[in-house]
Amino acid sequence: MITLTNPQYRVISDHHFAVVRQNLVNNQKAFFAQTSYQPGDVITNFSSGQVLTEPTYLTVQVDHDKHIMLQPEHLQYINHSCDPNVFFDTYTMQVIALRPIEEGDEMTFFYPSTEWDMAQPFTCYCGSHKCLGEIKGAAHINVDVISKYKLTRFIQQQLHDRSNKEKRA
Repeated sequence: MITLTNPQYRVISDHHFAVVRQNLVNNQKAFFAQTSYQPGDVITNFSSGQVLTEPTYLTVQVDHDKHIMLQPEHLQYINHSCDPNVFFDTYTMQVIALRPIEEGDEMTFFYPSTEWDMAQPFTCYCGSHKCLGEIKGAAHINVDVISKYKLTRFIQQQLHDRSNKEKRA
């Protein structure tokens, strides 16, 4: 756990319920809780800013050709983890706590929970015992693995459709 007084970070912006902090060593920005949450708590609501037909590294996928820029923009600093503590519910447009979050904890989400095929795949270094290594999107993860995560309705539908195609083949 990284505390709010950790000298390796500086606050970039304060949003009352959380702050964006910048790591002074690697310059990475991250989102840290300023209050505690329990599983199921709604942390904040969000909306769509610009809607794009193609994914970017900053968008969240809500349909086949619909990728939204998050509003408020500071939510873009919720980084990836293979053991996330928040979920972007793109149906209710809410960020929801998946497990207990203490004041000072970094908020993270599982990128493939919203992304079928990511614009910028990457090697994950989250450090979790659940780490999947290469993160490319839900389409690239075995159903037995991805089914253990909370997924958006769109990703659930994509997995269902893929399963039906595989059964017919």
